[in-house]
Amino acid sequence: MKAVLADYGAGNLRSVCSALSRAGFEPSIALDPHVVREAPLAIIAGVGHVESAQRGLSGQGLDEALADRAERSRPVVGICVGLQLLFEESEEGGRGLGLLAGPVRRIAARRVPHMGWNSLELSGPSVLLDGLDGRDVYFAHSYAVDPVDATIVKAVAEHDGRIVAAVESGPLAGVQFHPERSGVAGARLLENVATWARSLD
Repeated sequence: MKAVLADYGAGNLRSVCSALSRAGFEPSIALDPHVVREAPLAIIAGVGHVESAQRGLSGQGLDEALADRAERSRPVVGICVGLQLLFEESEEGGRGLGLLAGPVRRIAARRVPHMGWNSLELSGPSVLLDGLDGRDVYFAHSYAVDPVDATIVKAVAEHDGRIVAAVESGPLAGVQFHPERSGVAGARLLENVATWARSLD
């Protein structure tokens, strides 16, 4: 499956591309809104700050391309900051794409950032997370999404309280952890992404 990473001018796109290739994808990085709009799968992969990432997307017209995909039920996956960008205003500053309802909040924990390996706890059936209940994946973040609709939460992690680790809602999905840094579990997640995306056809 071909997968296009929306290039907002920063982030870990090369390492995500490598992980996607290992999982059987044909990945590419695109600045062209038409390419992002029409690809079989679009991915927002990132590290850093919601505001600067959103500014990078909107500067290229990629925000509108991603919103158009969602309206046409074409799959979009967010990774780390990419997940946060699917939501609304962030306590870190700035606004996301607003494709899913809810804010992005600073983690209320003794240790911030939430950094390193942690176990996933699935909160419902999920094609995206098949085979990953209880598996350890790699996190690196200080903020997490707080969806208005709790039913879209498909996995959480424990870090002085529950942190949303994955969501699914129609053609939109995202994970707070980094599959490209999560070894065998991350590879399984990316393989599942292909199955999930095809299920939307």
